[in-house]
Amino acid sequence: MRRVNVVGIGSGGLDQITVEAVHALRAADYALAAVKGPPTGASEWPTDPLFARRAELLERHAPGVELVGVPDPERDRSSSSTSTHGDYRGVVLDWHEARAEAWEQAMAQRPGDVAIPVWGDPAFYDSTLRILDRIRERGRLELDVQVLPGISALQVLAARHRLVLHEIGGTVTVTTGRRLQEVVAAGADNVVVMLNSDLPIDELTDWHIWWGGNLGDAGETLVAGRVGDVLAELRAHRERLRAEHGWVMDVYLLRRGAGAGRGEGTTT
Repeated sequence: MRRVNVVGIGSGGLDQITVEAVHALRAADYALAAVKGPPTGASEWPTDPLFARRAELLERHAPGVELVGVPDPERDRSSSSTSTHGDYRGVVLDWHEARAEAWEQAMAQRPGDVAIPVWGDPAFYDSTLRILDRIRERGRLELDVQVLPGISALQVLAARHRLVLHEIGGTVTVTTGRRLQEVVAAGADNVVVMLNSDLPIDELTDWHIWWGGNLGDAGETLVAGRVGDVLAELRAHRERLRAEHGWVMDVYLLRRGAGAGRGEGTTT
């Protein structure tokens, strides 16, 4: 039996990690993380900025704990394979299975307790726990899985814009960019959106948005305002962040018909 600590590390800032999570990282024999993209050039791994940030975090808070990279299997992102929710779910489940096999092999080759640093909080749109469940179900490795919560992008977004994510006594819906139109059509009027391949909000021009890109990172960017007034600016910021940093993660709150208030305006 080996211990596997799934450790939430925050949305990008190296000091967002909790004291409890730091102790978990330091207690591990090694840490494990996926590396995206095939090896290139003379280096063992390609330049994966999210893997590099995890390595930087370990160096800062748990020096001496090695970060072991596992090549991340390619996921089918073709429009023909992901056009419906059912198709998309099938593609993701296949990817989870391939990831589980890769992670299981990596852990089988290395004895000891493992820490898996997870961006944000493991409870929000992260596959780590599902992958570990698949490994446990196979029965080849005995894993004692524990979860250390982290500061999520939702929390950082609210803090940066000085917001409460819901109205008094109201509801907040958390969804993905892929399913935004579906939840709006169902009547949701106060929505936090994560996992965006783009900004599918062209039809919501009179809604109000509080947006954050690469929260916690040096390139953190904030924008708030009426969607119709700031959409072009938001898209420009997304492209700039991707070009400058090699990645972009954004999250935003959409509220129907909200007027100016806390967080109004643009801050970068």
